[in-house]
Amino acid sequence: MKEITLLSKVQSLKPQRDPCWRSRLRKNLYAYRTLPGSLVNLPYDKEITALLVIDPYNDFISVGGKIWDRVKAVAEANNCVPNMLQVLNTARKAGLRVFYALHHRYRPGDYETWKYIAPIQKAACRSKAFEYDTWGGEIRREFEPQPGEIVAQEHWGSSGFANTDLDLLLKRHGIHRLIVMGLIAHTCVEATVRYAAELGYDVTVVKDATADYSDREMYAALDVNVPNYASAIVTTNELVESISSLSHNTSGEFV
Repeated sequence: MKEITLLSKVQSLKPQRDPCWRSRLRKNLYAYRTLPGSLVNLPYDKEITALLVIDPYNDFISVGGKIWDRVKAVAEANNCVPNMLQVLNTARKAGLRVFYALHHRYRPGDYETWKYIAPIQKAACRSKAFEYDTWGGEIRREFEPQPGEIVAQEHWGSSGFANTDLDLLLKRHGIHRLIVMGLIAHTCVEATVRYAAELGYDVTVVKDATADYSDREMYAALDVNVPNYASAIVTTNELVESISSLSHNTSGEFV
């Protein structure tokens, strides 16, 4: 079993035995699938499948962004941003619908009158991440929605579904299967995937088209938690191979 192989590798990479254990751990985590048989030429039907892009803000994925320095090591190690762009471009070419789940953009006065505020919201208030009407609160240029692509209401916490119209928009477009990518793995991505599964969606997560603050959070999300909710956890190359096979039939529809 691959999980056993992965566990044995993780256990063998102890700091006292290998001074480069963090770097080696990262490479090993990205080299293995987290679910046995998580991808076996999954059939993606474009009529019921959509790409869900989570929080491609400059503050997350652009040099100079408020959070970029925290995710840079992991994002560069797994080629996160180029992979996200490859998945997006391939999905568009294949004719898949594209939806955006975006975090609430900070505005002065957002939280001052709240009786209760979650730790993640306190952090957003302190950092003013994704501040409205600033460069950091804009979607990185290469990921800007194109005409016909759908942007759901901004989420205040982590899940793209909670207190937004995302579920309604997906259902009104006949979407039952989601391909999920974006930032960050252990909060918005994981929370959105969990909620999607609760609502009955079939979910694929592109594991090298996401990033996090450290390998620890990536491991917790992609190897411990998300496998309980996502039907498939795949690499960019595996996903691209699957959806690139979509082609026009004689009626002009995708199959």
